Amino acid sequence: MGTARRNRSEPWNAIAALLLFIIMIATGASSAEENPIPPTLDRIRQTGILRIGYGDTPPFSYVGADGAVIGYSIDLCKRVAEELRVQLGLSRLDIEYVPRTPSNRVQLLNSGTIDIECNASTNTDERRRSVAFAIGHFFASTRYVSLSKNRLRRIGDLAGRSVSVALGTVNVGHINKVNRERKLNLLLVPVDSLQAAFDLVTQERVSAFAMDDVLLSAMIAASGTPDSYALSDEVLTDPEPYGFMMRLDDHDFEMAVNAALRKIYASSEMPKIYERWFTQPIPGRNINLHLPMSTALKQAVFAQD
Repeated sequence: MGTARRNRSEPWNAIAALLLFIIMIATGASSAEENPIPPTLDRIRQTGILRIGYGDTPPFSYVGADGAVIGYSIDLCKRVAEELRVQLGLSRLDIEYVPRTPSNRVQLLNSGTIDIECNASTNTDERRRSVAFAIGHFFASTRYVSLSKNRLRRIGDLAGRSVSVALGTVNVGHINKVNRERKLNLLLVPVDSLQAAFDLVTQERVSAFAMDDVLLSAMIAASGTPDSYALSDEVLTDPEPYGFMMRLDDHDFEMAVNAALRKIYASSEMPKIYERWFTQPIPGRNINLHLPMSTALKQAVFAQD
């Protein structure tokens, strides 16, 4: 008899648990709506802190030998921070650096953990559905790296081979598109980081790694045996702009950042900032990319006057 009563009560217990779950979701959603992320400029005024997301992506952003976060993107964002300090009339604006990965950068922005991502994120239509982008600070094409001895220089040379990709990067879509259009029958191997994807090539576990050409060039130069690697002659995409990512619909902050960048781009300091990272030895890495400013970047920078 007792067992029968317990069995009859089980459906009601399940219904009660479901109702409680629905109430918790509704309450959580209501709380989120009542406590939205405040406008970034308002929070900066209140706290005197700008939170910058950075990566492990020389020469754009990385941790230097002394533990400080440095890079081309960081140099620009530090100057943006100074311009924001002046715009807001603050006596001081501190920077808080927050590490991010290709797969969590958008989440960190939209959760309010970082205010701006200062690295090497490609500005695409798809990404603009989730984040806002500042005016471009670099242009890159997707290529692939392989071992020189394998002579994989054209896209067609990859047919039937394996290619590593870094999760959360636009290059995943690029190589998938080429794979479909050219019927290459590629085996794609996704991993969590750029270095892990590059290491798979070194270990001969994949034939190639598809990524932005400038980042591949830096990784090849830093490998210690650059002659062992070859960058593809053929590109998978036309040059696309990098931009600093910000939260959607935070228009005042977006306008303030772009105003700061226009001022920086128009200054005599901008060529020096670029040269420090792309035509001189990269600090702490003892490599030189020998990469003059591209025509696309010159047009983008000098169009901001």
